[in-house]
Amino acid sequence: MRFTAPRTALGDLDAEAVAALVSAAADIALVLDSDGTVLDVACNTDEIAREVGDARSWCGRPWAEIVALDSKAKTEEMLRAAEAGQPSAWRHLNLITPAGGTLPVLFCAVRVGNAGRSVAFGRDLRPIASLQQRLVDAQSSLERDYARLRYAETRYRLLFQMSSDPVLVVDAESGRIVEVNPATERIFGSSHRPEVGQEFLSLFSAEGRRAVELLLAGVRTAGRGDEVRATLAFDSRAVDVSASLFRQENTVFFLVRLLAVATGDETAVTVAKQKFKLLKLMESAPDGFVVTGPDGRIITANNAFLEMTQLATEDQARGEPLDRWLGRPGVDLEVLLANLRERGPVRLFPSTLRGEYGAQAEVEISAVAMMDGSTPCFGFAIRDVGPRFAPSQGARSEMPRSVQQLSELIGRVPLKDLVREATDVIERLCIEAALELTNDNRASAAEMLGLSRQSLYVKLRRYGLGDLASGQGST
Repeated sequence: MRFTAPRTALGDLDAEAVAALVSAAADIALVLDSDGTVLDVACNTDEIAREVGDARSWCGRPWAEIVALDSKAKTEEMLRAAEAGQPSAWRHLNLITPAGGTLPVLFCAVRVGNAGRSVAFGRDLRPIASLQQRLVDAQSSLERDYARLRYAETRYRLLFQMSSDPVLVVDAESGRIVEVNPATERIFGSSHRPEVGQEFLSLFSAEGRRAVELLLAGVRTAGRGDEVRATLAFDSRAVDVSASLFRQENTVFFLVRLLAVATGDETAVTVAKQKFKLLKLMESAPDGFVVTGPDGRIITANNAFLEMTQLATEDQARGEPLDRWLGRPGVDLEVLLANLRERGPVRLFPSTLRGEYGAQAEVEISAVAMMDGSTPCFGFAIRDVGPRFAPSQGARSEMPRSVQQLSELIGRVPLKDLVREATDVIERLCIEAALELTNDNRASAAEMLGLSRQSLYVKLRRYGLGDLASGQGST
């Protein structure tokens, strides 16, 4: 709608008054000649003025040169419309500022006077663009939130459907079932499977309903409740019922889990299966495992032990004393059995294991006593630890490791054997101490011990101490 009487209402306006009106009507205004060349520029706000900078650089240049490439065709259309005496449609143009930036402006060109000049009125689009960007960011944030909710719901559905335990979701207000997972068929079967909308308490017998009601009341009040046992209505079978409370929007729900109570026969079958699995695991274990009687004779052994002792079948080991292959006969096994009887389980006892054809390995033994009726039997887990130690340590495993081990042999081994073992232990410890004090200087260690160097080398070989190949000549 235009002014009906502009000459009468506005009167005779001079150029200054018109300029003021144009500046007030637009954020930025361009005065163009008939060819579209910029004659003058006006900015209504300080922010636009700072963005445009020295706008006088636009004067004398075609309007199409001070806009971005995608806006050139729009300026030509607007100039043609203004030349025809028709106000052009508002078009979005991107002005190129003298500093090289871009300024989004909504322009409309109007022809003024009879000299073929036009005035392009511009409105700053940056506030609108900022608002649009905020709207886009808000929409993107909502989409991300919706996606997270969808993923969370998908995970919940997957867990709910794949759960091995029967689970039901019950509306806390109405007491009716809202959701049921497929595992409930294991208890109820396909014919009595709970349905959505069914009353939850109807699943239980009269005796069981009271217990379940008390459970749900406690969960509603305290947020948790102890598991209760109830009988089902259709076959009087006992189930354990547990429940937890959660909220979704403004509605409260119970998450109820049902667990069938195993009968005596089912429990026995389950235990038997577990024992069978345990035996299979021990039989295929990578470490040796041996069960002996109270006299130390082998009752059973797994394949790893047979491989370490170079035996072909378990029959070759059954009935034989374990110390036939373990450590020194009459020493290591006696120490193990004594500790088992007096102190309980033994862990990481170092020893050696000999094969039938001369193979020998460093081992660690863990042992435990087991009661078979009134007669105890002993289980030995034997692990090959040879790769952990240097080859020079191999000979040291032929003797007891400590004075405590020697004291435990008293009464089980003849005194002369104990004296010989004690002498070997003390001699080895003295040589080790001398080598440590002399920083592995063999000549100084021999002098400290009152031995010749040759005698020291003999004892070093005997106890497997030091690197004789590299250190025999050290002084």
